[in-house]
Amino acid sequence: MWIASLSASFILALCLTYFTRNLAKKYKILDHPGGRKLQTKAVPLWGGLAIFLAAALVLLWQNKFLVVGQLEYHHWWGVLIGALILVIGGALDDKYDLKPRQQIIFPILASLAVIAGGVGIAKITNPFSGLVYLDNWQVPLGYWFGQMHYFVVITDIFTFLWLMGMMYTTKLLDGLDGLASGVGAVASIMIFLFTMTTRYYQPDIALAAAVFAGACLGFLVWNWHPAKIYLGEGGSTLIGFILGVLSIISGGKIAVALLIMGIPIMDVVWAIVRRSLEGKNPFKNPDRQHLHFRLADSRLGVRKTVIIYYIFAVMFGLNALFLQSRGKLISLLILGLVMLGIIIWLARLDKKSKVA
Repeated sequence: MWIASLSASFILALCLTYFTRNLAKKYKILDHPGGRKLQTKAVPLWGGLAIFLAAALVLLWQNKFLVVGQLEYHHWWGVLIGALILVIGGALDDKYDLKPRQQIIFPILASLAVIAGGVGIAKITNPFSGLVYLDNWQVPLGYWFGQMHYFVVITDIFTFLWLMGMMYTTKLLDGLDGLASGVGAVASIMIFLFTMTTRYYQPDIALAAAVFAGACLGFLVWNWHPAKIYLGEGGSTLIGFILGVLSIISGGKIAVALLIMGIPIMDVVWAIVRRSLEGKNPFKNPDRQHLHFRLADSRLGVRKTVIIYYIFAVMFGLNALFLQSRGKLISLLILGLVMLGIIIWLARLDKKSKVA
């Protein structure tokens, strides 16, 4: 079932990317050279549409296997509607170049669709002892008719922030050919392996992860450097959205996702801190200071930089697969030290280049 589903989504994405590429070229939905971009010619967008259609069609075909665990159809509909919102919003942004305050509407609506569907982070593992149940905590929103009413629980807030963070991580990660789509494929495969283990066996989540991995890999064939098509706004946020959802519905495996996506997440955090210290709006001032740009601009080039990201995702993903909670915490600390080391190295390179 899993191999057939992965293969089907791979082939579908491979074929659909060809058609969406031609569609984007026909309607001139193109990413043009200039600014911080590396390409020398216009490249079609709307790649995320191919990934969405491929994954959605295969999941609909295998829908009966999606409810063999604790999830119901309404959970999956919330995810599907959220993904559709992102793809539609991304297509509009690719066409009309929306402002940041307009772009953010679609990730917000996608996150709310998931929450409305009943998906949420009910509990997280305490690395020192036991579990922390988030759904037992409520946020008071005020008095209505003399009585206190509770409308939002911590799990909804945590879920919303987690999904938004994941979407904007992959959005900012999508700067090199094959980077976001490849890391998305690696992360999905790791989640698939995790949910296939005896201890955490979840065949429904494993199916969804396998399908999404196949769709990303099918698109990656076209997206590998030099890319013939880009993800576009919808695709770059879709990858983070699906990975965020998979980490939630697999039982709140946030540490797993943090380890797999650790380098990109820390790069985003560093970018926010760096731009804020420079007195810039961290969400309105894109630059070429992201780690993947810096590495690509060095002697490594695009392909080697992308492969390095894949290796880190696999290494820390395997750590997440075999380590218990405290081990994962230690791995996260090691990951932080690795990122700190990279930042120091890049700062020294900048200092040397200025002196030269």
